[in-house]
Amino acid sequence: MVYKPKGVCSMEIHVDLDGDVIKNVQFVGGCSGNTQGVARLVQGMKATDAIARLEGIHCGPRPTSCPDQLAQALKQAIAQ
Repeated sequence: MVYKPKGVCSMEIHVDLDGDVIKNVQFVGGCSGNTQGVARLVQGMKATDAIARLEGIHCGPRPTSCPDQLAQALKQAIAQ
């Protein structure tokens, strides 16, 4: 699935799940090193566990962040 994040620098988040396990995540745009790191760290993790860890993270004064937007993407992916 492709998620269009809001309030962050990345323009898209591509999420592939295998059941409830995160198979692959790819960010388009954003801080490359940080988004690649987050994507690799959540690979193989249960989506619900990743959501619990990432949801609510802020980026400076912004009320959201790329990890928080990934949590939102995962919520949407598991709801489908």
